[in-house]
Amino acid sequence: MSALRESLGFLTSRLRQVGIFVALILIVLLFQILTDGILLEPQNVTNLVVQNSYILILAIGMVMVIIAGHIDLSVGSVAGFIGACAGVMIVHWGWEWWLAIPACLLIGALVGAWQGYWIAYVGIPAFIVTLAGMLIFRGLTLIVLKNQQITPFPGELRALGGGFLPDISGGTSVLEWLTVILGVGATLALVIQAVKERRIRKKFELENEPVAWFATKTAFIALLMLTITFLLASYRGTPIVLIVLAVLVIVYTALMNNSVFGRHTYALGGNLHAAELSGIKTKVVTFRLFVNMGVLAALAGLVFTARLNSAQPAGGTGFELDAIAAAFIGGAAVTGGIGTVAGAMIGGLIMGVLNNGMSILGLGTDYQQLIKGLVLLLAVGFDIFNKNRSGKGGGISIIERLKLKTPPAADVDAGKPAAEHPVPVAAGK
Repeated sequence: MSALRESLGFLTSRLRQVGIFVALILIVLLFQILTDGILLEPQNVTNLVVQNSYILILAIGMVMVIIAGHIDLSVGSVAGFIGACAGVMIVHWGWEWWLAIPACLLIGALVGAWQGYWIAYVGIPAFIVTLAGMLIFRGLTLIVLKNQQITPFPGELRALGGGFLPDISGGTSVLEWLTVILGVGATLALVIQAVKERRIRKKFELENEPVAWFATKTAFIALLMLTITFLLASYRGTPIVLIVLAVLVIVYTALMNNSVFGRHTYALGGNLHAAELSGIKTKVVTFRLFVNMGVLAALAGLVFTARLNSAQPAGGTGFELDAIAAAFIGGAAVTGGIGTVAGAMIGGLIMGVLNNGMSILGLGTDYQQLIKGLVLLLAVGFDIFNKNRSGKGGGISIIERLKLKTPPAADVDAGKPAAEHPVPVAAGK
């Protein structure tokens, strides 16, 4: 019983992180019932991954920008512009796909550097700069394409957006075994890493999760990954874009959690003035964040263009809204300083499941926009509520209501006047 109380107390203190994960599960179960099981059909799960891959790629960069206290409204237009550049390079100029891809990523970096310069060094707010960028690069897209779509693209590029890893069984097996091997290996690696991190935290006497909650969470995540592996292996196997996305998640999670750049990014959003006083080169960090956002927007544009096999004048329209929504639904704070790559992925999946489930049910775009707007509003409202609850000590009252045996210790100095508190004075030489 004490283990249960300890776990409940820990979940109460981690309401923000746990809430979005629970919300994703409930939304999946709801649409699984409403669609009569179509949502989790192997083919639909594969489509869900492929159709939302470019939004998830954008969400990685967007959550980093939001953590630093900025916003980027131009990513959809940049993605469309890069798709147009790829079309001109490959179809009109006859470039090889392996040459066009790095060239497009370089253009994305230059776009990010352009916007990052105005934000970091000139001091124009990111909202204004990227709003201007949204208009500029939408106009450049129309100019490059001459208001006409460009198609077709070579098969190698199309594979980036809609291709699959080769079937090592030659199509003779019920399951695609390469996907099974990758899925089981990834699950084992995740479990081992989780146990290793817990041991390190215990060794250095850092705050740790209760054993019961850690075991339950790890087992559930492992089961979820194995279920997704089975569903993908039952259809056509592993989409190539899923491998790209997995690599990005691993790299950027490590970057934000274990690097100096990641800590500086959190510091910028937490308190910009304090970050400057502590010696952090805030302008350099901001500039690099927008260069990174430009590269990820370019990659998302390539994936989207490859999936459609067409560079279109309207390509990328509305992508910025979905990416921003994914970051906020995933737990990023409006004021900056809080957020994770994993949370942005969960937020992106929530948006993807909503889009996919409502499309299966035949809801029109009017109702889809209405529901997604309400979900975003509720997510940000929950963030504000959770912050106010923590600030007012709401977490303590919840724990007390659960009658935990180890309530927080009272502050013995809380009721004393300021004069009664001892103030240390440096001794003279």
